[in-house]
Amino acid sequence: MLEWLGMSSADELFADVPKDVRKEVNIGNGMEEMDVVSRIAGILKRNVTCSEMPCFMGMGSYRHYVPAAVDHITGISEFYTSYTPYQPEISQGMLQSLFEYQSIVCELTGMDASNSSMYDMSTALGEAARMCSRISKGKTFLIPEALNAERNSVLENYLTGTGIRTARYGFDKRTGSLLLDDISSEIRKNDVCGVYAEMPNLFGCLDRNVASIKALIGNVPLVIGADPLCMSIVRPPGDMGADIAIGEGQVLGTRIGFGSPLLGLFACRQEHIRKMPGRVVGLTEDTEGRRAFCLTLQTREQHIRRSSATSNICTNEALSAVGAAVYVSVLGAKGMIDIAKKNMERARTLMSMLSRIKGIEIVFDNVHFNEFAVRLQKDPSEVNKALLKKGVMGGVPLKGHVKGMDDCMLLATTEMHSDSDHKELADALTEVL
Repeated sequence: MLEWLGMSSADELFADVPKDVRKEVNIGNGMEEMDVVSRIAGILKRNVTCSEMPCFMGMGSYRHYVPAAVDHITGISEFYTSYTPYQPEISQGMLQSLFEYQSIVCELTGMDASNSSMYDMSTALGEAARMCSRISKGKTFLIPEALNAERNSVLENYLTGTGIRTARYGFDKRTGSLLLDDISSEIRKNDVCGVYAEMPNLFGCLDRNVASIKALIGNVPLVIGADPLCMSIVRPPGDMGADIAIGEGQVLGTRIGFGSPLLGLFACRQEHIRKMPGRVVGLTEDTEGRRAFCLTLQTREQHIRRSSATSNICTNEALSAVGAAVYVSVLGAKGMIDIAKKNMERARTLMSMLSRIKGIEIVFDNVHFNEFAVRLQKDPSEVNKALLKKGVMGGVPLKGHVKGMDDCMLLATTEMHSDSDHKELADALTEVL
């Protein structure tokens, strides 16, 4: 290649790239294809998945059972390889599937309209904050003190250059529930454009105070981040006064795979739909009066003047969205409710088991969905390392996520955990602590 380009070295090829950002990558000499496959297989064997040992990590990504029908349907080539459905005349299958997905999101969240998905819940939060500033002209976006640090980082990046700042409200140290007085104080003190709350919250608590926020803030837009599985058994965001609802749809038919593809849910009230980011699939009729689907709204820079665009998102998580629609369709309302109840039961059972172990304290006295915080007498990161040696993946340390909780860990459990998995974790923690 260098010879054909008339160059003598790779340095000359990359001369336009500043030296201080270049890094030498030594991949060694060429190998036969069979040897490369063998080499890579050897490297991959060092990975350990949650299929090989019990995993109790959560905080946004959870292991749930995925029915075989989800893989079968999303594996159909028309779904698996389809590109953005710009041409409705040849994309009716994908458009209808996304329309069904939007309908399901609306039903789960209790909202009027949904887009056809965002990248993940973190980007959905960033977009929601920006959307609030288009609805209300304030310059402060209120967020919980207990917020996933990565989610907060994405939010701050989305707000860069907008003039919008974030302010935090606290939580009750006994129950983990948000403090309504803090929100009220911030509303009086700042020019607030929106308020964000989660159900369940970071600690897995079903926070009853979320339902009281809208009465407190009046016309200020309310954003509620919700677990869609949990929404099958608790009041949806729409019933709690939300103007915008977001969520992480990974729990609806997407496996966790070293981070996994994620799926951002995004829905809003009808009056705000033209301020919503992304794309919306609509139901219409063709020239012969037959039912047809098309991209109805595309308020993004690919289709309209950049200055008028609501977002620079250029795509969506179409395949995961189709998978979510299949997952919900296969389970039905009863199946969703059964799984949600099972998750609550599993959390209650595990909390009870761990509370009897010396060196472990259950942090919050509240109703939990499928995860909860524990306080440990040893460093959570060191505990996790010791647990791995015993064949168990522990929880997520709260250090870096919530101030004053460096000695705490968040443990998640789902319908995928058996009683023996719980016992294995309890026995390992007993030994480690």
